Amino acid sequence: MPGGVNSPVRSFRSVGGQPVYIQAAQECYLIDVEARRYIDYIGAWGPAIAGHAHPTVVAALQAVVANGTAFGTCCAQEVALAERIVDRFDSIEKVRMTNSGTEAVMSAIRLARAATGRERIVKFAGCYHGHMNGMLARAGSGVATLGLPDSPGVVTADVAQTLTVDFGDMAAVERLFTEHRKQIAAVIVEPVAANMGVVPPPNGFLEGLREITQRDGALLIFDEVMTGCRLGSGGAQEVYGVTPDLTTLGKVIGGGIPIGAYGGSAALMNQVAPSGPVYQAGTFSGNPLAMTGGIATLDLLDAAAYQTLEVSSLRLAEGLQRAMHDAGVGGCVQRVGSMLTIFFGVEKVVNYADAQAADMETFGRFFYGMLDRGIHLPPSGFEAWFVSLAHSDAVIDETIAKASDVLKSLR
Repeated sequence: MPGGVNSPVRSFRSVGGQPVYIQAAQECYLIDVEARRYIDYIGAWGPAIAGHAHPTVVAALQAVVANGTAFGTCCAQEVALAERIVDRFDSIEKVRMTNSGTEAVMSAIRLARAATGRERIVKFAGCYHGHMNGMLARAGSGVATLGLPDSPGVVTADVAQTLTVDFGDMAAVERLFTEHRKQIAAVIVEPVAANMGVVPPPNGFLEGLREITQRDGALLIFDEVMTGCRLGSGGAQEVYGVTPDLTTLGKVIGGGIPIGAYGGSAALMNQVAPSGPVYQAGTFSGNPLAMTGGIATLDLLDAAAYQTLEVSSLRLAEGLQRAMHDAGVGGCVQRVGSMLTIFFGVEKVVNYADAQAADMETFGRFFYGMLDRGIHLPPSGFEAWFVSLAHSDAVIDETIAKASDVLKSLR
């Protein structure tokens, strides 16, 4: 396997050393092949919102797998999950399942171009929308972790229609719409950036994107692969009160089984084949395993669950920030809902340039200090930590105490 891994950030390249290999996960813990146990803040990069191997989810999957893993035709579970998504997201009247967030974004952009008859796409530096060619212009996540501004193999024509500006820079967006009037098919944005570390949108930014796209006839796409059903029942769009035209989803809606989805109004989604001419397909899309994992997980996420996540995540973020202050280590903790990131050497991160200015060498030392004490963090300072319902107060307090010890050692 290239680099010994099947996804780049797993390689520990940005923190040095060799990755830990996991053989099991339970609640908020990972157990490696040498039987060492770690408190986990990766959470499968978001899906393990109820905790790993939640008994309700496991039982549902065990029941359905006995009937077959994929049929290549329709199953009842895909209807049930689609109904749950439509119920949760006011902006979604119809939804199409895919197998990954990358597929969902690729399909949503194709639909936006078809619906508007335009080609240009606006994205934001540091926002990651999967590894499709046109979205690897100034992407965050693993691209940022490995120091790759783009990717070899992505030819000029693939990104020629991608216009990139800084996250939160509404003036730059205005200039693009002036320069490319009636040429922009869509603006795509992580409503809360989570792939350059957690960066909340500035006040009025999402509202500004909504207003300018409506004025110009472009579409607004919220990439809620990370935030959808994590920040709240209806994702970031519910939290911030801004309604996009199209939404891409993943992670939580599969409960740990590979999944993606995109949705919007019936008028837009009826342009997707076979209802319309915009082609998109997938042999495993809507397979009963992913649908069942999603149904079981979403049914656990009621208002009380989101309140628990909020309280637990606030406890962790405040504890980490206090520990940094007490240790005399400069930096900040940024949190939205149950996602957070610790940045060293910077007071605040509002865009990709700020994130790149953070002290990643110190993060690497912090990462290994925590790993040695049984806390497994995302192995990159550009990633979000994910809190789950399984992270009890005692677990969070243990995390803060161990972080305090590590931070004192960094002085």
